[in-house]
This record gives sequence, C-alpha cells and structure tokens, in this order.
Amino acid sequence: MTDPNTSSFQLDFGSIYEELNFTYNESEFYLDPATQPCNTYIIPGAVTIAVCVFYILIFLLAIPGNLVVGLVIGLNKQSLPPSDLYLLHLVIADLLLAVTLPFWATSLTQGWVFGDAMCKIVTIFQELSFYSSILFLTCISMDRYAVIVRATESRVANRQLVSWAVCGAVWAVGALLSLPGFFNSSFTSQNSSHLICAEQYDPSSADEWRLVTRIFRHALGFVVPLAIMLPCYGITIRRLLHIRGGFQRQRAMRVIVFVVVAFLLCWTPYHIAVMADTFFRSKIVPYQCPARMAVDRAMFATQSLGLLHSCVNPVLYAFVGEKFRKRLKQILTKMGILERAPLSRSSRSSLSSEITSTFM
Repeated sequence: MTDPNTSSFQLDFGSIYEELNFTYNESEFYLDPATQPCNTYIIPGAVTIAVCVFYILIFLLAIPGNLVVGLVIGLNKQSLPPSDLYLLHLVIADLLLAVTLPFWATSLTQGWVFGDAMCKIVTIFQELSFYSSILFLTCISMDRYAVIVRATESRVANRQLVSWAVCGAVWAVGALLSLPGFFNSSFTSQNSSHLICAEQYDPSSADEWRLVTRIFRHALGFVVPLAIMLPCYGITIRRLLHIRGGFQRQRAMRVIVFVVVAFLLCWTPYHIAVMADTFFRSKIVPYQCPARMAVDRAMFATQSLGLLHSCVNPVLYAFVGEKFRKRLKQILTKMGILERAPLSRSSRSSLSSEITSTFM
C-alpha cells in the first residue's frame, strides 16, 4: 500500500533559486543628505549662562526705566496728547515683555518648570507685547507726521478721543495676533531631559499653521510698520531741515533718528533669521543641515537682541528728550530728592509751552 503521508509528486525549486540568485553590492547604496533629519541646535552651557544673565540685566533695566517713564507721563495734570498716550501704552507693552524674561531665563538653565498653563500665558504675554509695542511705535510716527508736517489737519476737536480708540484697536489687534500662543505647551525635548515651552502643532497640519503665523509675524510685526515708519519719519525729517531756528524741532529730529535706527538694529536681524527659517520649513528654499543649524543659531542670538528693545525705548523716548528730563527734575524736586533751582525767564516760557507738546 502506498503511504498516504507521501506523494510521488515533488517540486524542484533549485532552478528557481539559481535564477533569483544575485550578488548584493553595498557600494551602490548611499544616503541622500536632503532626506535626513537635521539635529536640533543644542545651546552650549557657557552660552546658556551668558544669555540667562543677559535676560536678567534686560529685566532689571526695563522695569525701572519704563516705570519712570510711566510715572512722569501719569503725573501730568494736563490731558495727554496722542503721542504721549501712545508712549504710555508702549511703556505698558514693554513692561509686559520684561515680566516674561525671568521665566525664559529660568527655562534656559532649569527647563520649563512652571507648567503647561504658564507656558501658554507667558507666550501670549510675549506675543501681545511684541505686536502692540511695534504698532504703538508706528502710531507715534504717524502722529509726529501729523503734528509737524500736516499741523493744520491734526488740530481737530476729537483728536484725543480718536487716539484712545486707536489704543484700544492696537491692543485688540495684538491680542488677536497672540492667540497662536495657545498652541504652545510644555513637553520633553528629544535632545534633552528638560521640559521646554514651545509651539506644538498637529503633525498633519503643522507646516500650514506655522506658515500662516509666520506670515502674520513678518507682515504685521515688521514689514508693514517699517513701511509706515520710514516714509513718515523721512518726510518729517525733511520738513524739519527746512525750518530755520527750530531748535526744539531739531532735537525732535534727533530723537526720531534714534528711534528708526534702534528699531532697525534690534528687530531686522531677528526677522531676517525667522524669514530664512520660514523659507526652509516651507521648502521654498532647499537647504542642507549646516544651513539649518546656522539659522537656528541666528534665531537664538537675534531674539535676544530684539528683547533688548524693551529697555532701549525709555532711553530713546525719554532720556534723550530734554523736555522729559525737565519734567523728571520737577517731580524729583517736589519729592525733595533734588534742590529747587530758580527758574529763568526763558525756562518759564519753555515749561509753559510744554503743556501742549510731547515728551520728545
């Protein structure tokens, strides 16, 4: 009998193995650098300490400087002209930014130890200050243009009411543009055991969200304000140069020049770095990992320079202006800190004329 577990039909796979047999050449395999993920930029320890100290110094300079400016403006018994009102709100915006600096300084050395809710709040405060301060700088440039160049058109009865409405609109726009801060959360970085506070989008739509927020940041946080400030200040300076004997306005022109230069020095490098990062992330510009790392380092360095602008503003708008120094001396004299000096006839007239002018 035939064993049921055996069969006379057998398959020979030997020929098939011979046909499929090939030699694998490892030398033909290579990695495409464009498809490989880049390593995250890791801040050296010495740089971390230096930046942390730098943030604390900015905090220590920005808080008292802006408080002094706010005190001088707030103690003015007369109704504030628009430029002074914008300056007062600019002080508030810079104070908001300065308050966030100790949190970021701590996160550099200890990681984000303040929780997820504070991550969102601190980020929103920083973004709100970022947008509102630049928009208030733009409002000041437009008001200076209206007062000096188009003086007749600027004398309207509801000018102060309009300026308050403008302040409300600036804060509303700043709050709206800071809403992406809700996307920030605290999580553990891949290259560190510390928690970080950063944006965390849905991976399926991260590129789109990041591109939209970057467009708003570049447009409303730099390009549009600069496109308004430069023509306004340029025309204002040209107007002042054609006025003979306008010594007070010549000093105002000096303040204007400092304002534009400080704005460009503090914010232009940061926006250039962020724009390069946006081009890389959106794949508009092809890049290699060394370029990606260089942009990461540039964004970290230039962000610190931009934060410096919060303590530069009191110097530019206040301590460079002679009228502010006079009013500050008056306050310190009333408080008994400075001795009362006799006023000359010319100083009395100049002080009385300050009622309708600005602190510049």
